[in-house]
This record gives sequence, C-alpha cells and structure tokens, in this order.
Amino acid sequence: MAEEMTIENYLAAGGVLTNPTNVPPRYRAELMKLMATFVDSELAGAAGFADVINSGPGIKERIAAAKIVLEKTDNADKVLRIMGDFGADADRYANNHPWTARLERDADIGTSRSDHDMRLAVFNYPLQGWVDSVAMNLLMSRAVVIQLTEFSMISYQPLAEAFRTITPIETRHAELAAEGTIKLIEEDQADALQASVNYWWPRVAASFGSTSSTKAGALKEMGLRKSTNAELKTRWQAEATTLLESLGLHRP
Repeated sequence: MAEEMTIENYLAAGGVLTNPTNVPPRYRAELMKLMATFVDSELAGAAGFADVINSGPGIKERIAAAKIVLEKTDNADKVLRIMGDFGADADRYANNHPWTARLERDADIGTSRSDHDMRLAVFNYPLQGWVDSVAMNLLMSRAVVIQLTEFSMISYQPLAEAFRTITPIETRHAELAAEGTIKLIEEDQADALQASVNYWWPRVAASFGSTSSTKAGALKEMGLRKSTNAELKTRWQAEATTLLESLGLHRP
C-alpha cells in the first residue's frame, strides 16, 4: 500500500489548499502574517491618502484620491474576510489600530514594522501634500502590483483568487499615479516631484523586505512564494526606473 502523502509534501509538489481545515501550523502562521501585512498596509495607505484628498488641485484629482481610499479599504476587507475564516475578529479588527499614525519625516526605520500593526515600513512615513502623495503612489503602486502578481499564485486558493481580483484595481491606481505625475510635470512641478521620488525610492525599496532573508526556501515549499525578496525588488527597480525615465524623471 502506497504511503499517504503528507500535506507538507502535497504543498511542496505544487498542491493547493481551499479551506482552513488541516492547515499545518507553520503554514497558517505564515499565511496569517501575509494577510495581516496586506490588510494593515492597505488600511494605513488608505488613511494616508484620505488626509490629502482635499490637497488635490482640482475635482478630478480629488475624485481619484477618494477612489483610491475607497478601493484600498475594500481590498483590505476582501482579505480580512479570509482572515476571519481563520478566527480573526473581522468586525473589530479595523478599529483596533491607529491607521493614521506616522513617524517623523526624517525617521529611518529600514524594514522595521510599527509597534501598532503589521503595515509595511513605508506606510509609517507621512505624506507632505499633493505632489508628494503622487510621487509616493507612483513608486509604491508599482511595487504593490509586483507583489500582488506574486501573491496571486500562492497555494491557498481563496486568497490567491482574492489577490487576482485585487490586482487590476491596484494596477489602475498605478495608472492614476502616472496620469497625475504627467499633469504635475505639465504644471512645472518636475523638481518637486523629483525631490519626492528621491525621498520615497529607498523607503519603497525597503518594502520588499530583507534581501538576505533565509525564509524563501521554506515559503516556496509551502507554495506561499515563488520569487525571493531580492528578485521582486530587482523587478521593481527595473520597472520603476523605466517608468520614471518615460516621465522625464530619474531614480536617485
């Protein structure tokens, strides 16, 4: 009689899971961390953009910013519902963290998380007005799309499907950022944009995590990653550099 395949071997062979039943403890822990990081980053990002809606120079820009806030909050809710399947209190979750909390502008925390939640480090820095928010969105939205493309292939099927639904929404946010950048350049704001790009570039780069992480192999075996942090960061650097050059800006 053939030996029964373990869940760990099943995942390592490319298998997928469809519900919380029999999920191995380490897999559950890594999956919850991934979901919490996404949810917290979306909610913190939405809170930051909410503060600059009224800085938009026109109605169209304010509508775009409000749309981003709404959709990021909705994206967080999609993943939070899946966390609820694993026992998270989805109703209380969003009220338990100070999403608008930010550090000083010149703080340097590298890849560290905040004491409040699991948001990516980049969402601990404050936006300074409209131009700065457009520059940050230009760089970060490209990073988010790259990360979501990766997460859309993970082995927990309900979450992979949620990320596949979210990816085109976040891709549109990247397009809005590019449109906003073009308009600001037409209004002679290129120098201010470049200054903000210089500020945000290393902070967005840090959102890919440590390039010396030793967890990639284990995450690949669980089907929770296909690429390393370094590979994703390199992909972002190449795409963001090309994007900036197409707009008449440059990477620091």
